[in-house]
Amino acid sequence: MRILVLNGSPKGDNSITLQTVEYLKLLHPEHEFDVLHVGQRIRAIEKDFSRAEKALQAADMLLFSYPVYTFIAPSQLHRFIELMKHSGIDFSGKFATQITTSKHFYDVTAHRYVEENCQDMGMKVIRGLSADMDDLLKEKGRKEAADFFRYVLWCVEQDSFEPLPPEQPAPARVPATVPESAPDKPGDVVILTDCREDDAHLKDMIARFRAVLPRKTRVVNIREYPFKGGCLGCFHCAVSGQCVYKDGFDDFLRNDIQRAEAIIFAFTIADHSMGAAFKRYDDRQFCNGHRTVTMGMPMGYLISGSYSLEGNLRMIVEGRAEVGGNFLCGVATDEMDTDRAIDRLAMTLDWALTNGHTQPANFFGVGGMKIFRDLIYTMRGMMRADHKFYKAHGQYDFPQKERGRILMMYMVGLMLRSKTIQKKAGGKMTDGMLMPYKKVLESVPQPEKERAGL
Repeated sequence: MRILVLNGSPKGDNSITLQTVEYLKLLHPEHEFDVLHVGQRIRAIEKDFSRAEKALQAADMLLFSYPVYTFIAPSQLHRFIELMKHSGIDFSGKFATQITTSKHFYDVTAHRYVEENCQDMGMKVIRGLSADMDDLLKEKGRKEAADFFRYVLWCVEQDSFEPLPPEQPAPARVPATVPESAPDKPGDVVILTDCREDDAHLKDMIARFRAVLPRKTRVVNIREYPFKGGCLGCFHCAVSGQCVYKDGFDDFLRNDIQRAEAIIFAFTIADHSMGAAFKRYDDRQFCNGHRTVTMGMPMGYLISGSYSLEGNLRMIVEGRAEVGGNFLCGVATDEMDTDRAIDRLAMTLDWALTNGHTQPANFFGVGGMKIFRDLIYTMRGMMRADHKFYKAHGQYDFPQKERGRILMMYMVGLMLRSKTIQKKAGGKMTDGMLMPYKKVLESVPQPEKERAGL
């Protein structure tokens, strides 16, 4: 086969992910591996797509190779996929798979994003390999990479690929109506958008939200920001917090966005995501490292498009809020009763700000932060700003610190080994487990006693 490797890493030949591809290339000299550095050369490709087009047409299989950046692929690969879909090339019948390296922080959403776009283009998708950054250095990781490619070859021989999801009709978009805005509102809510001039639906959604929210808002359109480029993954910011680019984005982010009292993201769904422009903004936020600097800030979304059909995007939206420690006030879409959805989001956001409301994290947040916790602790010698933040905010919540609880569980375990104690305890184990909870309930003051001053 002729395999075209679409290297989405901005590091080009120095990509860690690409080393796994090189390993497979050495194992399989019977196949031809061509590498197109789409991440490193995206600006040149935007100007002249002809070389990329020729390589794409000649390939039997496309192998996407990239590091996972903030839930999905790097913005440079994001942009290349946009170019692929607008190129007019017939990809139907070509096989496609992917290799990623990461610490497994939302690698699942990155893989699904690539899979969904490849299926849009009529490709036969084979499930990819999600590897840890260090896997190739271990015998187990090398075996897993070799086994993965053996499976890929078998799938090609058998013409076996991931089934297409059932087609569902997209709901008709319902435009928002824009009432007059009340003047002299207090507060500072940022509406972050990539809205184009001709995107009437999204513009009206933003206008209505600004009118009905009883707080002052300001719109920041990231299409107007003079980005020098997408995140390079160079770790220049790991110690100083300063980006290697001299376009002022790190100061802009901290002073114009993160000092607001709340953030509303407003976008039209593009290619199963927020689009390449928003992805570049997301990636460039790595100047904050893995620090949840907006922790406690409410956020919400104004989304134009068939959000109800985008399961992977919904996971990203919820996961972003959960990991960041933000209360997700809601997602207003233009799929049904647009005005009511926007009004509810505005009402919920105002209530959350008035009452300082937060919520404990669910699995998306707890699981994501445990990955970050272990990563930063291991790399604290390099990621010094992250390490300092995690220490200050008590995010090193390792279970081995709970010595009292661990000792108690050992004692309970010893007791449970005794059949005599088990027989005597009977159903009293549950009673014992509930005792501390009963004490909490008993300590709650009764409203009548409070009113009587007793």
